[in-house]
Amino acid sequence: MDISVHQRRRARLAAAMQAGVAVVPTASERTRNRDSHYLYRFDSYFYYLTGFREPGAVLVIVAGEPAKSILFCRDKDPEREIWDGFRHGPEAARAAFGFDEAHSIAKLDALMPDLIAGHAALYCHLGADAAWDARVMDWINQLRDRARSGVTAPREVKDVHALLDEMRLIKGPEELAVIRRAAAISAGAHRRAMRAARPGRAEFEIEAELLHEFRRHGAQAPAYTPIVAGGERACVLHYVQNDGVLKDGDLLLIDAGCELDGYAADLTRTFPVNAKFSGPQREIYQLVLAAQATAIAAVKPGNLWDAPHRAAVNTLAQGLIDLKLLSGSLEQALETEAYKKFYMHRTGHWLGLDVHDAGDYKHAGQWRALVPGMVLTVEPGCYLRAGEGVPQRFAGIGVRIEDDVLVTDAGAEVLTRDAPKSLADIEALMSARDA
Repeated sequence: MDISVHQRRRARLAAAMQAGVAVVPTASERTRNRDSHYLYRFDSYFYYLTGFREPGAVLVIVAGEPAKSILFCRDKDPEREIWDGFRHGPEAARAAFGFDEAHSIAKLDALMPDLIAGHAALYCHLGADAAWDARVMDWINQLRDRARSGVTAPREVKDVHALLDEMRLIKGPEELAVIRRAAAISAGAHRRAMRAARPGRAEFEIEAELLHEFRRHGAQAPAYTPIVAGGERACVLHYVQNDGVLKDGDLLLIDAGCELDGYAADLTRTFPVNAKFSGPQREIYQLVLAAQATAIAAVKPGNLWDAPHRAAVNTLAQGLIDLKLLSGSLEQALETEAYKKFYMHRTGHWLGLDVHDAGDYKHAGQWRALVPGMVLTVEPGCYLRAGEGVPQRFAGIGVRIEDDVLVTDAGAEVLTRDAPKSLADIEALMSARDA
């Protein structure tokens, strides 16, 4: 994105603060084992405000007229760059990313007490990292020790995420362009998986097809560990072992999306390994597809966040009654939540820089209203584990259908629409895979 996008975000945060100093660190590098590290991924809040992807960095915003943004980052180091790659260094980072000042990260502890001195409020995020919490409190305590010289420490420590969550909830055009591209790449990966799936193949072989498609189109990583679950394993909501063998007659549930330039897609499709839905599979799939359609229809400005979930639950509960999987009336099924035996999760979540993205779902105890620019998932499911109350013909069937949806002025735009989901479209694509 153009640096002006991040500069405007920093200005918006400073305006929302009105006064005080905000401190937002990026994520730390993490050791995987011994001296090997996990692939580095920046902190989403930090990246949202800076566009800066290097580890070892902290953003400071001083509210006021004018507001000031300061980056602390790693120094240039030709020796380390031989091993680890390019570093901007403070001066180049200041110019490239539009900061007012930039300093070596080595100077953070020396400069921060004076930067926050005299300000009534310090905006940061405490509680996630004990070492960081101790560091922030040390800055404040240094100022308290100087109280007799007239220095004042911030009297309030406020959660900067509370302000940033509201900003991140409504996506701008630059963000939507990236999210649309991530959705399109992910939809292509699901089409590839449908063409690759066959009885006898391992789940990890299909996972490899997904990852190949992500990377060959420029996505940096999967947005989360893919779920590739054949047969009864689809009834395990967070199954990620992906080491089972696909059997003739199985359904295959794939929940996988890529991450592109920090932004996530989150997409689920369920389809028959042998390219043809059985009768019972068709009945359950059609029910979940109908539930998703009613939920997507409820995604429109002014509707409350809970409206798509309630629409999906009503459709699923009635369908489960019609299929004799639940007894009694729809009202009873809803009141007792009997449907949760087969559908135990919510119908969606916010989507953006994080798969489960920033933003409150309620304000003052009430579900918030949907407005244009919000992006959410719509993902009803039905999971029929073998056991009491589940006829043998349905036992082991797990179905989830998930799309990424943008709230628009007109209603809903399904961003992942290129991944087939009608019975006819799925069977046609898979039947043509050997042609």
